[in-house]
Amino acid sequence: MASASRSALTALAAVGAAGAAAAVWGVGIERQLFTVRRHVVRLLDRGATPIRILHISDAHMAPWQRRKRQWMAGLVALRPDLVISTGDSLGHADGIAGIREALAPLRGVPGVFVHGSNDYWGPGPRNPFHYFRGPSERAPKAVRLDTEALDGFITDELGWVDVDNGATTLTVRGSRIRFVGVADAHHDSDDLDAAAAALADQPEAPLTLGVAHAPYRRVLDGFTALGADMLFAGHTHGGQVRVPFYGALVANCDIPLRQARGLSMWTHRGRIVPLNVSAGLGHSIYAPVRFACRPEVSLITLAPRA
Repeated sequence: MASASRSALTALAAVGAAGAAAAVWGVGIERQLFTVRRHVVRLLDRGATPIRILHISDAHMAPWQRRKRQWMAGLVALRPDLVISTGDSLGHADGIAGIREALAPLRGVPGVFVHGSNDYWGPGPRNPFHYFRGPSERAPKAVRLDTEALDGFITDELGWVDVDNGATTLTVRGSRIRFVGVADAHHDSDDLDAAAAALADQPEAPLTLGVAHAPYRRVLDGFTALGADMLFAGHTHGGQVRVPFYGALVANCDIPLRQARGLSMWTHRGRIVPLNVSAGLGHSIYAPVRFACRPEVSLITLAPRA
């Protein structure tokens, strides 16, 4: 009996030690291990020049996150031809200075962006385990962020185009590309009808890209029905805490968990298009952890079809 008790205590101690080690890794180490996820997607016409797309999402910038903003400032070394930002750039009422420092080196690189809810409202104190119980809601004590300053910097200084419930057309390395986007579907701000109308006003182009913050099925289906050739989204944080060899436990929206991070294929009514969901660079300041889910940007090289 005593032997069984000792075995149980030993097993319990081992589980506790493993849990403590995982917490130290997720809170103290992995959330600072920024990485670049690279893919090649063959969508361009034959003979077209390849296009390097830097997909940035969910920085959730806070003023003390010096390592993050310095790493982001170095992304210009990837020599992107186009930047797509899928929102949630801010994570604190004083995060705008950090975003300025992080993105300023990309000034002059063409880009488009949409907003997430954390570009309007900062996070509030809450139990981080609520994240695993279902889609998150705005904190009751959320702080209003300086969205006007953020947009002024992105549009006036960086020159990127806001496609929230809208569309635009850019020429990048000789290829004309249409972009159609929606505002944050997680808080029902998406308006696919308005986006479709804006897209209809754009000139014809050989390539159309759909841009959203939250990859809800209705948004991805809507973009695919509108003729988008590839889709970009963020919001999920890749699950933020993933189980090795299993994957995400939650996605914070209704996308299938297996597609909560990375490049996959989205199918709707017979059309199959590439979908890139960025796991993003940050986290809520009230849930500072990443486990088996390194903070990331994506470098997508659009190449000519084989």
